[in-house]
Amino acid sequence: MVSLVYLLAMRTGIFAEERFLGRLLDHWGVDGEEFVRNKLPHLLVVAAIAFVLMRLLRLITFHITRVAERNSATPAHFAQVKTVAGVVRTTGLAIIWVIAGLQILDTLGVNLAPLLASAGIAGIALGLAAQNIVKDVLNGILILIEDQFNVGDTVRLAGLSGVVEAMTLRKTTVRDADGTLYIVPNSQITTVANLSVGYSMATVNVNVDFSANPDQVLELLKGIAMEIRTSEEFREIFVADPQILGVDAIKGSELIFPVVFKTLATKQYAPVREFRRRVRLALEENHLLPGDPNRVFNTFMDKAESGRGDSTTDAAPGADPTTLKPQDGNPFSGDSAS
Repeated sequence: MVSLVYLLAMRTGIFAEERFLGRLLDHWGVDGEEFVRNKLPHLLVVAAIAFVLMRLLRLITFHITRVAERNSATPAHFAQVKTVAGVVRTTGLAIIWVIAGLQILDTLGVNLAPLLASAGIAGIALGLAAQNIVKDVLNGILILIEDQFNVGDTVRLAGLSGVVEAMTLRKTTVRDADGTLYIVPNSQITTVANLSVGYSMATVNVNVDFSANPDQVLELLKGIAMEIRTSEEFREIFVADPQILGVDAIKGSELIFPVVFKTLATKQYAPVREFRRRVRLALEENHLLPGDPNRVFNTFMDKAESGRGDSTTDAAPGADPTTLKPQDGNPFSGDSAS
């Protein structure tokens, strides 16, 4: 600015009014005056409107999310509203930026007709070349409309398992149990396993030695399961009473007793851990051995041996192979050593 004032003050020499640089300086001054008088207010209005619209869109989606958080009847409904609000906010911001950019270019004198025509041709070319992006957007729309999953749901999709952290029309962000963040294009999502809908079921197989009385084990497991079912810590997460299905299989000297827990979605892990802990303590308290498929059970054989009496004599012990003398002949030819 100081340089411009200095140049305007020095209208002598090469900057004189009749010289080229002098006329150029005059034109710059006129253009700058016209820009400040006509175009700059329009640019400021466009920027202000875009800023207000973006702030308004953020406030509306944030308010909708807060209202849904307070008034949603179920967590699934809140997750659905949160997902849709996030997608609307992201898409709306993109549209506002595009419209504001076109308005700014038009104000600056850029001819938009060739640009829009080129954009249409480029759009067709991109549509043919980037079909996956179109598939991503279309599949994202269908996921939202069909409510397949929402932000916060635990899912298995595209061979990955984890919690949905964010979702747009093009991609879904999933974080697994060890903290790894995955970006999954929506076109790659063909099968969705939503673990956060309805209820969850977990089966715990309790293995007990064959020597245990099955009826005693069933009563023991039923008592432990019902204690957990009625406890203050886990009472609210159970959907139904635990089911003890009896002896499901016999493997070697191992009896397998399945116990089925039915809880709210993704809430089965804590009661299952507590059940395993109590079963371990109960087996020790009742002097019951855990099952082992490699352990040999000899109770019936011992009873048969005890019924024979003591009339039989003990068999002669076998010869100790370490005390045998070496053979003095050739075992292949039959000749004896001289």
